[in-house]
Amino acid sequence: MMRIGLFIGSTGSAPTLAGQIRQVVEAEQDGFDSFWFSQAPNKSEVLTMIALAGQATNRIEMGTAVIPTFSRHPSTLAMQALTAHVISDGRLVLGIGTSHQGRVEGQLGMQFHRPAQYMEEYLQIVKELSSTGKCEFHGELFQVSLAHQIAEARPFPIMIAAHGPRMLSIAGGLADGAITWMAGPKTVDSYVVPRVHRAAKENGRQTPRICAAAPVAVTENEVEARAVADREYGRYNQLPSFRRMMDIEGVDGPAEVAVVGDEASVEKQLRAFADAGATDLMASIFPVGDNAEASVARTTALLKSLVGRI
Repeated sequence: MMRIGLFIGSTGSAPTLAGQIRQVVEAEQDGFDSFWFSQAPNKSEVLTMIALAGQATNRIEMGTAVIPTFSRHPSTLAMQALTAHVISDGRLVLGIGTSHQGRVEGQLGMQFHRPAQYMEEYLQIVKELSSTGKCEFHGELFQVSLAHQIAEARPFPIMIAAHGPRMLSIAGGLADGAITWMAGPKTVDSYVVPRVHRAAKENGRQTPRICAAAPVAVTENEVEARAVADREYGRYNQLPSFRRMMDIEGVDGPAEVAVVGDEASVEKQLRAFADAGATDLMASIFPVGDNAEASVARTTALLKSLVGRI
């Protein structure tokens, strides 16, 4: 059974912090399995939001998709994540990613150096701190020596944004699974799942989660929907990791990856993700047409009806 959650970032997010918390509350009331926040540069800090939303909800899983690693030391992120995890009564899934060279070097002024090695070491440090409250790690890029720094250590699932072969191996062999974006069912089936599962098996680990994030809109006007998707998500064409996913899928751009159509068509497309091996669908709902509120409500209604059914 594929779990269904909502995914907001620069698209779909309420304009205020209070509004974003209400979105999580409403998602839980609607029966969704999970709610995922993107750490967009112009949005609120997501682990703080999850801590706040944890006080207003009881059941729904809350995840980050994803927090860029270069902007936070792993010990800092571990403490922030543990705080949110404890406050939300163990409902955090920490999703992390290295982001992209343009953002890391152009916006943060840091060197985008050996990202896969960086992720592998970063992940080991966060896992150790979250599990034991202390860490003694000496790698090629990180040297960390922290004894009994975190009092309320409680392990939580850690997912990584994975699109290249080595990141997918890390997702299966060391993390708790992979988060993908701009990867269609063909790519999930032929490229993502085999690599993640093989790495898990080689390392004697349980079957990892495959969280596939996708733009979704239920509409009668598929042509208009794909035009909107092209405008809204076209920038991902310029980022190599996402372009890799679309090339494997055999599509020209995000407009063709978007899940659009009427209720029957969208359900069929979502079932294709489940059949491909996705354990979680993260739906980024985008509006189509003149009545944005009605468009979002229609898509939400279909997704609600599919929870626990695919």
